[in-house]
Amino acid sequence: MAENRWVDVGTVEELKKTPLQEVMCGTTPIALSYKDGVFSAISGVCNHVGGPLGEGTLEGDYVVCPWHYWKFHRQTGRGEAGYEQDQVPTYATRVDNGRLFIDRSSATKRHKQLHAPHPLARPIVRQDGPIRVVGISTTTMTQDHPRFSTSDALLDVALEYARTTLGLEAQCIKLRELNFRPCEGFYSKSALACTWPCSITQMDPNDQLDRVYEAIVHWADVILISTPIRWGNASSLYYKMVERMNCIQNQETIANKHLLKNKVAAFIIMGGQDNVQGVAGQLMTFFSEVGCQFPQFPFIAHSRGWSAEDMERNVSEVRHSQELREGAQELVTRAADMARLMVEGQVPARPLARGGRKAHQLDSEPTG
Repeated sequence: MAENRWVDVGTVEELKKTPLQEVMCGTTPIALSYKDGVFSAISGVCNHVGGPLGEGTLEGDYVVCPWHYWKFHRQTGRGEAGYEQDQVPTYATRVDNGRLFIDRSSATKRHKQLHAPHPLARPIVRQDGPIRVVGISTTTMTQDHPRFSTSDALLDVALEYARTTLGLEAQCIKLRELNFRPCEGFYSKSALACTWPCSITQMDPNDQLDRVYEAIVHWADVILISTPIRWGNASSLYYKMVERMNCIQNQETIANKHLLKNKVAAFIIMGGQDNVQGVAGQLMTFFSEVGCQFPQFPFIAHSRGWSAEDMERNVSEVRHSQELREGAQELVTRAADMARLMVEGQVPARPLARGGRKAHQLDSEPTG
């Protein structure tokens, strides 16, 4: 009976060709490593969110999880320096007649070191006070030699009107002033690999997109996005930001968790080129998918069209347009009115229904 503990996982000659691989010990995934003529077996399930350790890489004596790069010693199962209390189970191995066996009954205990939750992971509770507006500028700029930005100018008009005339709280975030990494495709590895807060935010204390997350998830009632038109699309900084907002949208898909509740989005779209409608459609599609509502007439825009290459005239028109200034003021007023209805509970809450897709609760608890 004792021999039934040992599971034949393959020939030594074949297994030793790969420094790190996943093998199955019955129904238990194992991260099997081979180095300096010695096999070692640890659990194939990472302590973090269950990443497949056997599909990772071997760096020195550490198995590195492919999802978020947590490290565990290939022989002891312990985490890297500073995280030694994080430990995945280890398993005994033996070689017999050219075949490798793993003792599935020899598993040591899994131990998870306590990690303080990220500040963004706190419950979402709206604090009392006036409607709050965050303006997010997505235009690029040479920091040492700033130029006039038409989208920034109208965003400033809207935010100033919100503060001084409407009596709202308002802040402005300029993406060009933040140092943040692009999305690194965690969701492409696995649905569960895309976490809230973003895995990059949790791993990298120097990544400054946490300011955007804090503002749109925990602080603002109105999210006012301004963008120029670049080759018929929103700015590259806009896309860099919203790709990192996958972690917000994916929570609805994998956890039925709605992070942007009672939020209103509105948009300022400015360009020397055309395609206002195309840019507005993308903006509205994305922000509807993360659960935002829109006021009537949810964007203002200006464009002189495809053939108008005289940008100096475009800038001059915006600088002197009373109509555009009033449009920005009316836009933030409509957005604030819509937000107030939602905050006061006059818009009834409904179950999540995302484009006909059903949310799926996925089990993230590591096993084995």
